[in-house]
Amino acid sequence: MMNFSKYLRFAVVGACALASCKGGPPTATKPGKYSSTTGIEYNTEEGMKVADYKGIPEGPGLVFIEGGRTVLGTQEEDVTMTHDNIERTVTIASFYMDEAEVANIHWLEYLHFVRKDSSEEIYQRALPDTTVWARELSFNDPYVDYYLRYPGFRYFPVVGVSWLQANDYCTWRTSKVNERLASEGDEGGSTPKKKGGLFGKKNKDAGGDAAEGTESGGGTKIAIENGNTLPNYRLPTEAEWEYAAQALIGTQEVGNENQENKRIYPWDGRQVRNPYGKSMGSFLANFKRGRGDYAGIAGSLNDGAMITEYVYAYPPNDYGLYNMSGNVNEWVQDIYRPLSFEDVEDLNPFRRNGFLDPSEKYDKKNYQSLIDDHVRVYKGGSWKDVAYWLSPGTRRFMAEDSATAAIGFRCAMINAGSNK
Repeated sequence: MMNFSKYLRFAVVGACALASCKGGPPTATKPGKYSSTTGIEYNTEEGMKVADYKGIPEGPGLVFIEGGRTVLGTQEEDVTMTHDNIERTVTIASFYMDEAEVANIHWLEYLHFVRKDSSEEIYQRALPDTTVWARELSFNDPYVDYYLRYPGFRYFPVVGVSWLQANDYCTWRTSKVNERLASEGDEGGSTPKKKGGLFGKKNKDAGGDAAEGTESGGGTKIAIENGNTLPNYRLPTEAEWEYAAQALIGTQEVGNENQENKRIYPWDGRQVRNPYGKSMGSFLANFKRGRGDYAGIAGSLNDGAMITEYVYAYPPNDYGLYNMSGNVNEWVQDIYRPLSFEDVEDLNPFRRNGFLDPSEKYDKKNYQSLIDDHVRVYKGGSWKDVAYWLSPGTRRFMAEDSATAAIGFRCAMINAGSNK
């Protein structure tokens, strides 16, 4: 005989859930005790497991970038005549971005764990190219030996890092942060642990690699459904980077849906000096003022930095991001194509490959072009660039396995669980 009371109880519970009889409709953080479609109780032998969720955990080093509609593209005269970033209206979803460039101390921490957990070969592959400082006709020798490891340079941006190395760093950082978060959320100690690094366990006998992968990349096994871990750290897309550098949220009036103000740089005005307050007249970025002028004259230095500078130097933009212009250029995810602005979509634009613009169109074999599917965009201008390159709309590219003393990077992350 059918257990009528049991099914009646399910029907009542389901009706109550659908009618929002307790505290309004269910949400991601308050899904309720019972399913609003079947009435079956969650987290029982019969029901589905629904983990407690309080929202995306706080990611170390990140600040929130509220998305929206903007006009991307060159805001300054196109003096290089490339016409590769024509103005167009797009919408960028909210995301997170590092408040400052990845610094030497962060890369040394990365090297520490890679050497601890992985083979010597992988450690060597992770080393920055410190010879990027070496010049035949310049005495930069001290930077070759000291820039990365000397304590005084700890919070200067890491350089000599290729796009491929920066990408590996993002993968490692995701694994390490989520390993910690998953362990903190595992009060009962039931989360399975595995020894070994992200890039493979060190084999002490043979000195080689022994693959030891899990969902988290090698440390703690994690599940997305638990909600206690972060999405991937990654390089920002070009559109995200440019949008964050514009920081037009600082010019927007509450309740006004028109974007009436633009910026040439990540700050107000058409100049590179601070127009306000006690700091009036001081430079707002670390860049090359003119031929042979990297810092100004003694006793009256302009930006005061012959090479790179402290990653928190100069005022942040209106999103709270430091050095989105100057100091070092920054790698972004996109491969380079001169007409990406025509091809990519207008919601979260991104060029991941040669789709619609194959590399065969570019005659690299006969040295008529430098473009292929292994060149990546970098943005922002650096300590050795003139002011033109400080404008967020400017763009350049370089081979993904190359590095210079003027390119670093910062990480970004999606705003998971939100459609904004």
